[in-house]
Amino acid sequence: MYKTGQVTIKDIAKALDISPSTVSRALKDHPDISPSTKKAVNDLAEELKYEPNAIALSLRSNETKTIGVIIPEIVHFFFSTVISGIEDVAYQQGYNVIVSQTNETYEREVSDTKAMAAHRVDGLLVSVSKETKDFSHFKELLERGIPIVFFDRICEELKTHRIVIDDFQSAFSAVEHLISTGKRRIAHIYGDQNLLICRQRFDGYKAALEKHNIPYDESLVALAGDHDFDSVKSITSAMLDKGGNPNGIFAHNDMVAYGAMLAIKERNIAIPDEMGIVGFSNWNFSSLIQPGLSSISQSGFEMGQEAAKMFIEQVQLKEEEFVPTTRVIPSKLIIRESTVRH
Repeated sequence: MYKTGQVTIKDIAKALDISPSTVSRALKDHPDISPSTKKAVNDLAEELKYEPNAIALSLRSNETKTIGVIIPEIVHFFFSTVISGIEDVAYQQGYNVIVSQTNETYEREVSDTKAMAAHRVDGLLVSVSKETKDFSHFKELLERGIPIVFFDRICEELKTHRIVIDDFQSAFSAVEHLISTGKRRIAHIYGDQNLLICRQRFDGYKAALEKHNIPYDESLVALAGDHDFDSVKSITSAMLDKGGNPNGIFAHNDMVAYGAMLAIKERNIAIPDEMGIVGFSNWNFSSLIQPGLSSISQSGFEMGQEAAKMFIEQVQLKEEEFVPTTRVIPSKLIIRESTVRH
């Protein structure tokens, strides 16, 4: 008796009294092999539950048909939808997907990158951690000919494909929407400025104020910290206690926006009449809370699809044909009750 996964081409060849090379060609539907032999080989292979040796195949072809994906957090709604988009394209093209999360640490990101390379992935799709300032671990892979596509949180200094949204313009439109509802004292609870997306959203916030001749006020900006509801709630309360009298808040993401909303509700400040709030990413809970949260919608699923497509396009090119490209996924402001009463 054979155990599943242990049947080899030699076993099939011995049982049928033919050569291993004949079995191999029959399994590949080679035209030189007769239909009767092909049928006999495939019937026995199915009966014995023969499976090709993936490791041996990858060594011969120099491909594992595996894509490594490195993200900051799996629990983050946006990144979970990105993974779904990646898998949607990858599986259709015959690739498997391995996912790891850095938990927003540089050390874990380096470790995950090395582990992916050791498992001989064909390439990486990466969104960097908020601690990452040194990209040498990715540079080493590129020098070894392992392609990398950055998405959402990208590395500007390496020549790779990138897939992003226009964070500056998205933030600008969010703040301009608050201004259009009559808000002039608009606060911004921002993300870690080590990340390009956070800096771009901050810049978009300031640009919208400047366009509408609203002075930038440092007392109305605060770092989101750990982004959990309780810490953001405390940060928002501290901002309100400073006496800056904001009547609008643009939050770095929807988690931050909801934490701010909790603090505002505790003080019985009416939303949206006395305080308008806009988040970012349009997480699934944004339409379920009361009042519904206005937010910038960025399609993680589409971003994942495009990242996988860019990777597959790259591996089909010769090295000299590769031209680093940045693709921009459209975003959209979703207006709900946190800024406009329906």
